[in-house]
Amino acid sequence: MFERSRKGERALLLQPRRTGEPAAVRDAGDADEFGELARSAGATVVGSLAARVDKPNPKFFVGTGKADELKAQRAALDADLILVDHALSPVQERNLERHAECRVVDRTGLILDIFAQRARSHEGKLQVELAQLKHMSTRLVRGWTHLERQRGGAIGLRGPGETQLELDRRLLAARMKQLEQRLEKVETQRHTAKRARQRNAVPTAALVGYTNAGKSTLFNAVTGAGVYAADQLFATLDPTLRHMDGLACGPVLLADTVGFIRDLPHDLVAAFKSTLSETREADVLLHVVDAADPERDRRIEEVQRVLEEIGARDVPQIFIYNKIDLLADVHDGEDQKAAIPGRTSQQKQIAPRLDRLDGGHTARVWVSAVAGAGIDLLREALTAALQRDRVHGWLALPDHAGRLRARLIAGGFVRAERPAERGWEVQIDAPRALIEPLFGLPGGEGEWLRRNLETSNGRREEAHEPRSAAIPDIPIAAKAGMTAS
Repeated sequence: MFERSRKGERALLLQPRRTGEPAAVRDAGDADEFGELARSAGATVVGSLAARVDKPNPKFFVGTGKADELKAQRAALDADLILVDHALSPVQERNLERHAECRVVDRTGLILDIFAQRARSHEGKLQVELAQLKHMSTRLVRGWTHLERQRGGAIGLRGPGETQLELDRRLLAARMKQLEQRLEKVETQRHTAKRARQRNAVPTAALVGYTNAGKSTLFNAVTGAGVYAADQLFATLDPTLRHMDGLACGPVLLADTVGFIRDLPHDLVAAFKSTLSETREADVLLHVVDAADPERDRRIEEVQRVLEEIGARDVPQIFIYNKIDLLADVHDGEDQKAAIPGRTSQQKQIAPRLDRLDGGHTARVWVSAVAGAGIDLLREALTAALQRDRVHGWLALPDHAGRLRARLIAGGFVRAERPAERGWEVQIDAPRALIEPLFGLPGGEGEWLRRNLETSNGRREEAHEPRSAAIPDIPIAAKAGMTAS
């Protein structure tokens, strides 16, 4: 066996072109991104080697000739680490290490290493460690000379005993079980806090998007939070929640979440399931897109794929095209596919704008988070989306509707309440998806609720507005249904 280098700073990149992927432009974009990943992990890229892989080699993933070329280039560049832009099997990774006589890390291991460096919260560290251990559990090999950890010495106990690999597997399994138990407790705490927010009827919006699209910068521009933001991949991992005030629909809780990337490791997605629940359970998603990225359409597809994987594909989205300060308006406001690096000061910059798509159900906002341009349009689009997807208004309940009133309060749908001459007037504010199941209540109760909420939805009371005098009666069938035990 070779002695592994502990430095791991000088990295040689192996970038296979996967089967069925044409286009040199696409390969160039992936190559640049992988180089940024390597630098984000703290490596110094000393060289790159491309490889066409029509059919993965079971031994090296690449062909034997390319493996020999990789070994020679590693020795010539004095690299102590090989980074492979593809997921490798444990056998392929071990064989490449032996052949090239240096440490080999695949794309999954590289992303996990970056997450381990950037995680700051207690939950984030637990999630990353769990993902790393799951990845490591399939790659336990002898990197040193000993084999036997224990050896029997009496009759019936003679033999090799417990090998080092068996002991390592047992220790890893115990540690993973411990981490999963800790994460369950953290997830319970997060769920409790989420229920409190639902009782307070505070709608939630989550920022999602490809890594380095400018989510944290936009988050700071909208909320003034001052979270860490930098022009690098995965600058922030831990979710941050802040209030947005001054919206016509009332206060909104905005969540800044981890960015997505191509071939995001499944173990990492599974470990971050509680963090990503902020995305899955949000009322609306603000999908941030780097408008100056030539590959932005592919980035959108990757984000949509991850959203589908975590069960958030059906959450309403607002597309935020960020970094318009890097675009030039050479087509009179039409979509620009890429930045124009040589744009002069005389060229007209794209102005912020709000596009209504799909009959007004989907919004696309063009902003610059750095310059603060278009933030008012973003607020306008967010207000419209929340008002459309939430039930908000005053509902007059007669005095015999106590059971229905109790249901609404228990569900956290009542923001305010005031007594009326013949019952109560309650202010309903809740996601439509949560309150719609009540429309199926038996005895005419659900139908009455649906009809009256439709007429009152969107009606907001100002301090000087008089109280409603008309309090409708629930039909006889509904009365009987509510009084039954």
